[in-house]
Amino acid sequence: MLEGLDQFEGKWKLARVIEDRRNGFEGRFSGYATFTRSGPLELQYVEEGELVYGKQPAMIATRRYTWRGFEGEDAGKIAVEFEDGRPFHNIALDRLMPDDDHHCDPDYYQVSYDFMHWPKWETDWRVLGPSKDYRMSSQYMRA
Repeated sequence: MLEGLDQFEGKWKLARVIEDRRNGFEGRFSGYATFTRSGPLELQYVEEGELVYGKQPAMIATRRYTWRGFEGEDAGKIAVEFEDGRPFHNIALDRLMPDDDHHCDPDYYQVSYDFMHWPKWETDWRVLGPSKDYRMSSQYMRA
């Protein structure tokens, strides 16, 4: 079982597959996710790599989030926030396969984490909305 935010700090190799069910094609991302300490209970997540999506030419893709840990009775939980500070979802580290969701009207995002083979771990996103229908699976391993 994971104990806290500190275990994520550092650089991770990241591979992702995106199954776009609405448009009938696949995307692949290959790169790195880096968790950098920005406060006692805060990590900055930066993901950078190459994305090939359908028949489009390869492009550089970047994402940024803030991961915040808690103390006290909420220790063992992580709040993931968008770069601008808006809440995104939570991760309960007391479970090997935590899940959560995020509603961003009109779209719905559902995530499942898999920490069963730590330090290798995975995320699986299912996203549905009027113009979205995709599944995004990511695998992380220490770089």
